[in-house]
Amino acid sequence: MSVDKAYIAGFLDGDGSLMLQIKKLNTVRGYRFMATICLYQDSRHDETLYWIRNILGIGYISKRSDSITELRINGFTTILNILIELRPFIRFKKIQSEAMIKACRILRNGNRSKLSGKKLLELVNLVLAIQNANYATRRKKNREELLKTLGLTP
Repeated sequence: MSVDKAYIAGFLDGDGSLMLQIKKLNTVRGYRFMATICLYQDSRHDETLYWIRNILGIGYISKRSDSITELRINGFTTILNILIELRPFIRFKKIQSEAMIKACRILRNGNRSKLSGKKLLELVNLVLAIQNANYATRRKKNREELLKTLGLTP
């Protein structure tokens, strides 16, 4: 129902975040990408997050020690589908959502280990676009660190 989607998009705009991360691993490839939608609410009023999870049919809820409850949704295809549904209603996180849609389209096909250098550079730019548009309370990886993690430095 479009009213529900509009409400969820508004909630994401105000009390949510979109995160595209490159996690360093001790494996042959040495990294993995992770896409997350996270919605936050004071734990005294967390019923809204349970409702959103029910409407979307996915995600996990956890209560933090600072009395905040989070609804987290992961997965490239899942996030791509959700953001495409919410896209007409998103107002304040347009930059992040469009960058996340592009990244998820690249990453949703299972063979991420065979991404070209060009695609990896595009993903770095998308990570940075999302980071730069987000409100951040702590330091994120800069371009040089991301390139090093992906093995794209000379």
